[in-house]
Amino acid sequence: MQETPYSKIFATARTQTPLIHHITNYVTVNDCANITLCAGGAPVMAHSTDEIEEMVQYAGALVLNIGTLDLAQIESMLLVGKAAGKRDIPIILDPVGAGATTLRTNAARRLMTELQISVLKGNAGEIGVLAGVDAKVRGVDSAGISGDPVSITTEYAGRSGMTIVMSGQTDIVSDGTRTLLVENGHPLMGAISGTGCMAASVTGVFAASGKDRVTSSTAALAAFGIAGERAATLAKGPGSFKVALFDSLAALTPDDLAEGARIRTA
Repeated sequence: MQETPYSKIFATARTQTPLIHHITNYVTVNDCANITLCAGGAPVMAHSTDEIEEMVQYAGALVLNIGTLDLAQIESMLLVGKAAGKRDIPIILDPVGAGATTLRTNAARRLMTELQISVLKGNAGEIGVLAGVDAKVRGVDSAGISGDPVSITTEYAGRSGMTIVMSGQTDIVSDGTRTLLVENGHPLMGAISGTGCMAASVTGVFAASGKDRVTSSTAALAAFGIAGERAATLAKGPGSFKVALFDSLAALTPDDLAEGARIRTA
């Protein structure tokens, strides 16, 4: 199989095993650690302010997830994010539930203002709220967005300077200049808790393995989506699907990604 820019990043992850530092939520922390391993990375989940500045210096990427947010966690994220920024370590922010509560929305905006966020990855509601368009979030799930998702993602990326990932049935990735659509995945991925969080972890692994944020994010979503497609053929329901998702990503090869990725330009 001929190598692609996406499979090349995946191959780098498999050979270099980058350390991915997470400050994430306690609902999916174990899933995020394990999916990082399956994608080719090595997870560390340090969150104490007594050690995070020291720990992050070894990381290839930093993943911040506000799914179970409190004020102490915000301060930890700011501290570790500033330390990562000094070392040009890419930061992936998953603004879980932004738009649902004032705390989450303000925290996401503060993190984006004070840190050098490389990739902002969220669902349509979360991205829409942060982009300033009419969007609704119910709990941590998108409840709709007003306007064309591709146009909103592209415009917001160009205005913010971040690479924006809007997840959905078709994932959208844009830096404001290039906008790509990823059509891999399976409906069962929405039947278990934490697939969005896991996608952010995989995005971190790929960001540590390739400097082009659009290419690395697109590759990550395609790889995760292919794993979901394969897992669905093995599963009897959500429980067995989750196990099969880990197994399918762990077994995925760069050639599988090159062959199975369904990526097109918007």
